[in-house]
Amino acid sequence: MSQADRISEALAAAPVVPLVDSGDAEEAVATGRALLDGGLAVLEVVLRRPGALEAVRAMAERRAEIEQETGLRLILGAGTVLTLDQARAARDAGAEFIVSPGLVEEIAAWCMDEGLPVFPGTATAGEVQRAYAMGLRTVKFFPAALAGGVPMLSALSSVFGAMRFMPTGGISAANLHEYLALPRVIACGGSWLTPAERIAAGDWAAVTRLADEARDIARTARG
Repeated sequence: MSQADRISEALAAAPVVPLVDSGDAEEAVATGRALLDGGLAVLEVVLRRPGALEAVRAMAERRAEIEQETGLRLILGAGTVLTLDQARAARDAGAEFIVSPGLVEEIAAWCMDEGLPVFPGTATAGEVQRAYAMGLRTVKFFPAALAGGVPMLSALSSVFGAMRFMPTGGISAANLHEYLALPRVIACGGSWLTPAERIAAGDWAAVTRLADEARDIARTARG
């Protein structure tokens, strides 16, 4: 099974991708463990802080430990990838997929050549069309709420019937079901699952509860 197929299989079971925003390796590992305890196994570590790449590396190196403790297979990605050098560094650190806020053809083409799943950000029909022309069939929709939300995604889906979307930005437990009700949405990403104040307090049980709640919402939305 290819890595893309493994991601699709995991997202079919739980179509929510939590964002892990940490520059501390131990904190990132603990966050990942809490999210997997809540049933969410596809995680995106965003490269927004110094030390974020080391957080990716630590999670990858301790994969067996995390998986043994939680009973789920961790699928680890790197997000907010802005340059090709970052994409290469993230892959070398152990990232299994790449997410970027926009469509940079240099990054997308390299990932495709390397067989590394990539989800570039799109917000307009023109950007989705460019991604389609490159051979991509799944893209991030960002920033989802500001870019038109569910109505915009419905319109894009009607035109680009072969594309799947991963909306991120402005999604929460309150509107998750609306996005997941759209057939062309493969999953939703979001940071509401990893609130900074709960992470700082080491309240991993709260993170697990949020993950579990999101999984329940997803099950209801998907039937």
